[in-house]
Amino acid sequence: MPLGITGIDHIQLTVPKALEAQSLDFYRNVLGLAEIPKPDELRARGGAWFQVGVLQFHIGVDPEPWPKSKRHVCFLVPDIRAARAAAVAKGATVEEEGEAEGLKRFFLRDPAGNRIEIGQR
Repeated sequence: MPLGITGIDHIQLTVPKALEAQSLDFYRNVLGLAEIPKPDELRARGGAWFQVGVLQFHIGVDPEPWPKSKRHVCFLVPDIRAARAAAVAKGATVEEEGEAEGLKRFFLRDPAGNRIEIGQR
C-alpha cells in the first residue's frame, strides 16, 4: 500500500557550523532567497529558513563538514542567462552547465560545498 504522498512541504540542506555565516550569506545575497522567521523553539539550532514559491528551503547546521557529493536542489529561474550573470557577478563560480531533458541549467556550490542547480524550462 503506498503512503499517499501528495507533495513536498520543504527541503533541507545542512552546512557545517564553521561555515554557517558564509553559507547563509550565499543564500541571502548571492541567490537572493527570501528569508522567513524560524519558530522560536528552533532558532537556537542555527541555520535559516527561506520561502521559494510555495515551498520552504531550510538550512540546518551540522557540527562537522562532509565530503562533496552530487546531492543538490534545483532552483528554477525565468532567465538562465541573467541568473548565471547575476550569480557570477556576486562571486559564485559556475562548476558545470548544459541542458538535460529540456532543462537549461548550471551548477554552483555554496561555501559548505552543497551543490546547487539553477535551471530554466
